[in-house]
Amino acid sequence: MLFNQLGLSAELLRAVEDQGYTEATPIQCKAIPHILAGHDLLAGAQTGTGKTAGFTLPLLQKLQAKPEGSRRIRALILTPTRELAAQVNESVHTYGKYLPIRSMEIYG
Repeated sequence: MLFNQLGLSAELLRAVEDQGYTEATPIQCKAIPHILAGHDLLAGAQTGTGKTAGFTLPLLQKLQAKPEGSRRIRALILTPTRELAAQVNESVHTYGKYLPIRSMEIYG
């Protein structure tokens, strides 16, 4: 399935295209529409299958749909390691680069 068939915004599709991706992986094909529909999801897949994009893209889409308003926290992503926190934050920056959304990683 192509990314442009998943219901993502033009800004997200542009960021995905900047990364050289056109076709979603199986985990992304299943996860993105499910999350966009507002359903909870628990999924697992091998390393390198695109799990991070599978949840960050629809999260960014949902954050984009609601006005930012105040400077409050609108999403929290928990990871088990600093390295994974850095990877997820980089994905948020990569895919959200055309959106007025800020993110940061916090660990300790």
